[in-house]
Amino acid sequence: MKLVFAGTPEVAVPALDALIASGRHEVAAVVTRPDAPAGRGRRLVASPVAERAEEAGIEVLKPNRPRDEEFLARLREIGPDCCPVVAYGALLPKVALDVPTRGWVNLHFSLLPAWRGAAPVQHAIMAGDQITGASTFLIEEGLDSGPVFGTITEEVRHTDTSGDLLTRLAFAGSGLLEATMDGIEDGTLKAVPQPADGISLAPKITVEDAQIDWAAPAMRVDRVVRGCTPAPGAWTVFRGERLKLIAAALVPDRTELAPGALEAGKNNVYVGTGSHAVELLWVQPQGKKPMKAADWARGVRITAGERVGA
Repeated sequence: MKLVFAGTPEVAVPALDALIASGRHEVAAVVTRPDAPAGRGRRLVASPVAERAEEAGIEVLKPNRPRDEEFLARLREIGPDCCPVVAYGALLPKVALDVPTRGWVNLHFSLLPAWRGAAPVQHAIMAGDQITGASTFLIEEGLDSGPVFGTITEEVRHTDTSGDLLTRLAFAGSGLLEATMDGIEDGTLKAVPQPADGISLAPKITVEDAQIDWAAPAMRVDRVVRGCTPAPGAWTVFRGERLKLIAAALVPDRTELAPGALEAGKNNVYVGTGSHAVELLWVQPQGKKPMKAADWARGVRITAGERVGA
């Protein structure tokens, strides 16, 4: 089939690579988000998908909006059979959905209808799911509500951050997307409507969502830290400044610390929660680089009675 691939971040690159290497399908063009400012200089930088496509000599389309007439005209000129999508980052209007003869097919990182929305992996970890996965489905105008072609499952490990889990799903899901394209082409794969039960939503995680509530149980604190790593980053407040929490560990045998209370030893930093303590492993003070929590504690010289949080 002639394909136009739509995607933007690094997590979409494995799927693009798989389709380029398949030998069965022609990736005629790539659709991605416009260049965005990045780094200290805030210079415009192309998306990871755009960079990979350019390396492969594939045409790159960067519409401000996928309903822009110039983009739609070029899409019609290319005449794709199907448009596979991985984390493109913009809603597709019906006028765009109608262009490919076999539709737009999304690789979504959850077992639909669970976790429809922008942040399925983060929500799966924060909810304590033990199993998640990826689905390919036919995009329609509803939010991740189209019929499903196929799924894969993936265990959520107890140490997984959203970055860890998303990386595994990106590579496993690339094979699922390629197989879906193959099945659509040869007519052996039919999309099945999603069940009406089991729907859950996964809206984008905001900075406010990532603030740690130290009165919550330690398990909840651990899930928020892992679910918000690497983005948007779990955080708390220490001495009036934001402190980013990169990694922590549960300490079930420490129950004497009050929520938010700090205890710093030579090599360990503990914080009380609503149940038992957690150990801070890596933190990032405001305006500084990530560091081991014990090094941070020695530098700020935590005193008795100090705490984190509001």
